[in-house]
Amino acid sequence: MLALYKAVGAPGLELAERPEPTAGPSDVKIRVMRTGICGTDLHIESWDAWAESTIKVPMILGHEFYGEVVEVGSQVRDVRIGARVSGEGHIVCGTCRNCRAGRRQMCNRTSSVGVNRNGAFAEFVVIPESNVWVHHQDIDPDIGAIFDPFGNAVHTALSFPLVGEDVLITGAGPIGLMATAIARHIGARFIVVTDISEPRLTLARSMGADRAINVSTSRISDVQKELGMTEGFDVGFEMSGHPTALPEMINNLNHGGRVAMLGLPSSPIQLDWAKVVTHMITIKGIYGREMFETWVAMSAMLQSSKELRDALSNVITDRFPAHQWQEGFAAARAGIGGKVVLDWENLHV
Repeated sequence: MLALYKAVGAPGLELAERPEPTAGPSDVKIRVMRTGICGTDLHIESWDAWAESTIKVPMILGHEFYGEVVEVGSQVRDVRIGARVSGEGHIVCGTCRNCRAGRRQMCNRTSSVGVNRNGAFAEFVVIPESNVWVHHQDIDPDIGAIFDPFGNAVHTALSFPLVGEDVLITGAGPIGLMATAIARHIGARFIVVTDISEPRLTLARSMGADRAINVSTSRISDVQKELGMTEGFDVGFEMSGHPTALPEMINNLNHGGRVAMLGLPSSPIQLDWAKVVTHMITIKGIYGREMFETWVAMSAMLQSSKELRDALSNVITDRFPAHQWQEGFAAARAGIGGKVVLDWENLHV
């Protein structure tokens, strides 16, 4: 099969023939139709310090995908050949304390698809049946390919009650954009999104943001006054990982404000911890998706809301055939659009 993989520990990838994976007794083999490009894939392609310390080559990348089941193992019970599916990319041990308590997203023995084991940037991928998510029949393949990051956005947005609340979202990348649409769908009052990319701020407005501001030229506090918010934001989603974003968010929260933090900082963040204590701020770290409550919630919301389906579709701003993966990675790395999707269905045409 053709696969996009890293052969050696150095910058770059190659699209080349690789052995086709085989399904074990509890596994499902999937013909990949679409994949999304994630920031993790960009780190691996560029072979930065994190990738060098984490990735064992050779490795097939990719963990955001949609495809069709073509083979099931002898012990597979519920997934059928022909089903259209995505996959939860965190494969857990099942026996640690958190797994046994139903907190599988907190397993400290997690093996990640496309990071610790071969992934979905290929014509076929194999994952355990327990990690397969079967879609309803009318799901758009492109949307199916981004269920993984959509799940990150849903996990973040559902961390705290949002109905009638004022929400601040720092970072208008793809997951921040999706979280904007979810907050609007759930019933937030005012939603303010910050970034420094004008194209992404324009996208945020189309997702339902009341204000989308460029923090290189505007202040969040000024927008608060403009909207008549005298007490600060109730909930914050930190999606950027920028070292100034969380401190600025805390400065603009109401007493008792709550923060869901998904953005992964690349350097230490200086916080006014006295303000966190005296203002009784809650900060919750978010990693991946709750398995599998998040999947149930995002699938149900998409089935029930055309507006949310349309918004999610609009987050996908770039689509490329898989053999043009270089252009796809360049678009993702540019940081001015939304999600980038690769089409794997016509590789041999």
